[in-house]
Order: sequence, then structure tokens, then C-alpha cells
Amino acid sequence: MLELGDTLSLASHVAWDRIDMWELKDFHDGKWVKRLSIGVECLTNLGSLPFAGRAPGVGESLDKVFLLGNLKDGEVILFEYNWIHCSGIYAYDFKNQITREFEDCIHLRLNPQRPHLHSLSPPKPHLERFSNQVEIEKMAGNSDNHITHVLFCGPYWPASQNYTRDYLRSHPYIQVDDVPLDDVPDVIDKYHLCVVKNLRLDSKVIARAKQMKLIMQFGVGLEGVDVVAATHCGIKVARIPGNVTGNSASCAEMAIYLILGLLKKQKEMEAVLKTKRLGEPVGETLLGKTVFIMGFGAIGRDLAKRLRPFGVRILATKRSWALEQPESNQSNGFAARSPTLSMESDGNDSLVDKRGGPENLFEFAREADIVVTCLALNPETAGIVNQKFLSSMRQGSLLVNIARGGLLDYESVKHHLESGHLGGLALDVTWTEPFDPEDPILKFPNVLVTPHVAGVTEFSYRTMAKVVGDCALQLHAGDPLTGIGFVN
Repeated sequence: MLELGDTLSLASHVAWDRIDMWELKDFHDGKWVKRLSIGVECLTNLGSLPFAGRAPGVGESLDKVFLLGNLKDGEVILFEYNWIHCSGIYAYDFKNQITREFEDCIHLRLNPQRPHLHSLSPPKPHLERFSNQVEIEKMAGNSDNHITHVLFCGPYWPASQNYTRDYLRSHPYIQVDDVPLDDVPDVIDKYHLCVVKNLRLDSKVIARAKQMKLIMQFGVGLEGVDVVAATHCGIKVARIPGNVTGNSASCAEMAIYLILGLLKKQKEMEAVLKTKRLGEPVGETLLGKTVFIMGFGAIGRDLAKRLRPFGVRILATKRSWALEQPESNQSNGFAARSPTLSMESDGNDSLVDKRGGPENLFEFAREADIVVTCLALNPETAGIVNQKFLSSMRQGSLLVNIARGGLLDYESVKHHLESGHLGGLALDVTWTEPFDPEDPILKFPNVLVTPHVAGVTEFSYRTMAKVVGDCALQLHAGDPLTGIGFVN
């Protein structure tokens, strides 16, 4: 534990092109209570670097924090007041898009009383930039009430928080934190915007979110959020529409990748390579197959568009086709600007050969060579691919799930793989995540599993990070929230 007055050797082994955020962890009674973020302006790799930052205290009075130093000489000085304990210093590496812990070469001096100037003061141009940064801090205010705090829950899908920090790097009054899942209940009361990812946000946790204005998903799935509890607490809940960010297109591409992987027998090909054989296994073609898309939302539509050129017959179910709206009415402009999101079609009639509703599930399962689940997970759809459904599928047909693991009944799927009735299984989502690498299902040669990455692409994640960042800026300014779809 580092205390006031101590000197700590910290820093990076790499040359930083840009450092925009320093983060200090604050511990009290052996417990993590908050993270101090300090905006940084870096003019060169090795020149003198002026810093400025602010972090009001948690449970103690803390006015300001200023950093001033000279990276070339390996010294960074911290000026601060009434700090309790500090453990660890981090900087965000924009080149590699990760947060790195400093280790070896910069000395951090904690001074509880007054600024201690380094003997080599930064040159005047840098001091001017430092003064400008201080002005930014003054405009942002000196209390937590003037900082908008954004919480990303858990370590998974790290590009979500990294890209959001990147987008907001010029806005020091927005603080973005990623917190371990187990710690979220203890700190959620400090945040105004929460990106849940795979956290189950129940009524007890939501009740602690005293400052929360918006709970949202970095994507579309909100099955882990108690929307009724959030509504009762006056908190808005929203998703990011997939058809305007590239998320649905990315998921559709993953579905085709998994379909082709099963048809071409990817696992068997890898085994053949290892034994130096050629011309085997004998795969199958997608041409002429019948594909059943369960759930014709944004992902289902994008999948149908991309399947059409393969010469397939497409069946699709949707709760109500009457609610289907033209895509141009659902877009906020991203699709119009991106050729990847504007694949034209003549409407759903040209995309789907046979439409149906929930009452047609078993009929379509009997007709299909390939079933792709694109449904949202809710009490009505949980375990919908069960013993009865799988038995209705053709002998040797393929099942692909790119939606939610809970749509499939585990024991039923395992049984139909063992019996050979199910010809192949491909999953981007699983029953528990991360998935157990020793799970028996992974032992089958006709099973492919990917680590929930269908929507994880540079384009979709950068676009969704912009949506989250814009929401944070709108919350900070008190403006209406745009670019998201509210569910309450």
C-alpha cells in the first residue's frame, strides 16, 4: 500500500505516442472504492509533458490533483491534498488499445502538503498548454457533481470501454471506468451511466444506483436487466439498434462463417492437415439448401440479405410481420453513409420464401437443412430449442446459434449430438460464459464454438462506442438522449 510522502518506481517500457488518461486506484480499509482519472496532454514521446487532472475525494475532502513532470528525465510529480492511500498507476495505450500498468522507470512522488517542483521545469510552451488544461478543469468544476461517471461492468469485451475512452479522450469531464463484476454493487452509486455487458443487474443492485440516469447495453441484449426495477427507480434503459451500427451485419457474417465451417467440416480439415493428407474430408455446398431463420429482426434481415446470393431457400419466423418497418425509417444516418450497411433489397417479400410465426416453428424445422437462431432471450424463448424442436429437425441438419445461449436446452442438444440426429452445431454464444473448455459438447468433431465475438468488429465497436460517448456527453449537458432505443 502506497501512502502519502512515499516514492514509487512506476512507468512504461514502451514509447507512448499518446497518453490521455492516468488512473489511480484508491483503497480504504483494504477495499477498492474509486478510481482517480487524470486527463493528460502528450505533445511528444520524450519531451516535457504537462499534465492536469482533478479528482474529488470519496469520503474525504480533496480539492484538486495536478500532475507536472518531465518524462525525458523520468520524473512525474503529483500535487494533491488529503489523499488516503494509493495503489497502482495506469495509462491508456491508444496504439494497442489497452490499459497498461506502469512498472519500472518513472518515480511518482506523493506530496501531502505543497507542490514539489522538479528541478527541470517544463519549457514555456508546455506551461501554456498546462494552463489551458487547468482552465478546462476549472470549467468542468471541482466536484463529483460536475463529472459524468460512466461504468462498464466487468472485464469482458474490453474493446467496448477502450474504444469509448478513445472517443471521449478530449472530454476530461467524462470519466469512464471498467469495474470487476463482483465490485459493481459496491460502487454503482457513484455512476450516472451504466453499460451492463454480461452483468445481471437485479433490483437490489439497481436500488443502490442513486445517481444513475441511464442503463444501456453495448449492443441489443438486455435480458440481464430488471427493467421494471429500473423504471421504478426512474432510470431509463436502452439498447443500441443493431441495424445502424453494423452490429447486426457483423452477426450475420458470423452466422455465414459458422454455417460454412460446418458444411466444409472445419474440425475435420484441421485433423487432416495434421496428418499430411489431401483431398478430404468431403464437404457440402450451401447452394440449394433451405435455411430457417428463427427471429427476423435486424440480424435476421441482414442474414437473409447475405444468404440470397448463395442460392438458398429461406424460411423465417417473426412474432408479428405487421410490425415490420422499412429500414430507412429505423436508421439514424449510419446506414446511409456506409456501403456495408446499405445492401439494397426489394423488401422482405424478396428476402424470405416462406414466412411464419411461433406456430410454424416445428413445421419449418422439418423443412430446413440449417436452422439459425436469431431470437431475443426472454421467458418465452428460453429453452425454445428443446427436445421436441430438435426431434422435429431433419436427420443430419445443422444448428447455428448467434443470439443467446439460453435459447438452447443443453441436455437436449447434447443428446441429439450423441445420437447423430443433429448433423452439426455451431455456437457463438453458450449456456455459461466464458464456456468451460472441458465441456463434453466441445469433444464432438461436428461442433464449432467461438467466444461471443459475432458483433465484435472494428466498425461496429467504434460506432457503438460513439453512441455511448454521445449519450455520456448528452447526459453531462442535460440534452435529450439520441441514437439509442429505449425499452421503458
